[in-house]
Amino acid sequence: MTGGDMETREQGRSARKHQAIMEAATRVFMERGYAGTSMDDIAKLAAVSKQTVYKHFADKEKLFAEIVLATTDQVDAMIELVADVPADAASLDENLNRLARRFVGTLTRPQVLQLRRLIIANAEAFPELGSAWYTQGFERVLDTLAATFARLADQRLLRVDDPLLAANHFAGLLLWIPVNKAMFTGSPQHTEADLDRWAAAGVRAFLAAYR
Repeated sequence: MTGGDMETREQGRSARKHQAIMEAATRVFMERGYAGTSMDDIAKLAAVSKQTVYKHFADKEKLFAEIVLATTDQVDAMIELVADVPADAASLDENLNRLARRFVGTLTRPQVLQLRRLIIANAEAFPELGSAWYTQGFERVLDTLAATFARLADQRLLRVDDPLLAANHFAGLLLWIPVNKAMFTGSPQHTEADLDRWAAAGVRAFLAAYR
């Protein structure tokens, strides 16, 4: 085996350990919160030594920041979704209903709600991290949704003076009930039928204001 092969193999092993630590840290932080998690807990779940954890991450705060910000990559699929609403007057209700149902379904998944609670719980200790997560995650979705509504307004399908405010109204109509229930009770309280009903009602309210 050449030196280059050995180096490549070592890099691959290191990358696998890094990923295992990230996955273990995500699970433990979600279950126990930031204060209740130790690097020992993470090392044990990742099946590596604590020294290996510290080799990849200088301290618990840096590991927490990385696992939180890594989740913002998951919004890319949501951005594609909210950008892809056809400018078709005949099917506007149907298209917005489809968007609303997938939007609320994605953002009320148990892990997403757990992450939201985790970030809010530590917002005072890590305000820059919470701000970065919001900016790189949900704010990107809102900006894309605003651009979509502006495009539909240009096509005279909607009447929108402030696209970003309209995007916030749309999201609020969909998320207010399920997210608040989950935040105050500690876990999702809705059924799929609930999400269907809230999505349809949210779109009706939105179109009553913006059609």
